[in-house]
Amino acid sequence: MLQWPNMIHYKTEEEIQCIRESAEILARAHGEVAKQVMPGVKTKDLDKIAEDFIADQGATASFKGYGGFPATLCISVNEVVVHGFPSEYELKDGDIISIDCGVFYKGFHSDSAYTYPVGEISQEKMSLLKTTKESLYVGIEAAKFGQRIGDVAFAIQDFVEGKGYSVVRELVGHGVGKNLHESPEVPNYGKRGRGPKLGEGLVIAIEPMVNLGEKFIVQEPDGWTIRTKDRMPSAHFEHTVAIFSDRTEVLTSHKYIEEVVNI
Repeated sequence: MLQWPNMIHYKTEEEIQCIRESAEILARAHGEVAKQVMPGVKTKDLDKIAEDFIADQGATASFKGYGGFPATLCISVNEVVVHGFPSEYELKDGDIISIDCGVFYKGFHSDSAYTYPVGEISQEKMSLLKTTKESLYVGIEAAKFGQRIGDVAFAIQDFVEGKGYSVVRELVGHGVGKNLHESPEVPNYGKRGRGPKLGEGLVIAIEPMVNLGEKFIVQEPDGWTIRTKDRMPSAHFEHTVAIFSDRTEVLTSHKYIEEVVNI
């Protein structure tokens, strides 16, 4: 099990600016990958696109080599929740694919994810994607200066479960900074008024992971891949955000993705 730093590190404006620059490279990398998400494409080829683009910007892929992870992208198809490996698998019409990526630049990480439809997908899967994406922004709306992590967690859970879906419990968002994963943990379920306060300079990744079926998950023998226990589809969306006394700023962006596809 990877150990995260247990102290919350609040960032200066200069440090947050470095994360903004990292996040812009990350957003553009996602955009390059988005152009190739289609039936017949191997997931390992998507990984190569991201790896090459990030390197061309003078940045480093946050995930590759992290705890032994072998790739630039976490690519999770259909019932895989997170941490799937790129492979020879060819995307098929009707699949959904979560692409999670991180960039390390000027000493700081950024982290974001988006779940795509591949070709024509069922209305059931599209509703899952839309609800999960909406829940990300519900969480961001709750992430305000002076509130607590539990307020964010409750907002996501309440929204998702109100739509009839389930929230993964074992996997959480996290602080982001000089380390890819920092304190505090940011669950997608919880109670209002609980957990650390959201203070000036806190940078966190909010990342709902939502299942069409039950909330239960299992880990595959590779030690990384997490899938739903009932093999029902799962979706995942993520942004890195910064807390200021007068606003919450979304540092990462899906704008380049949404020039290609918009859930």
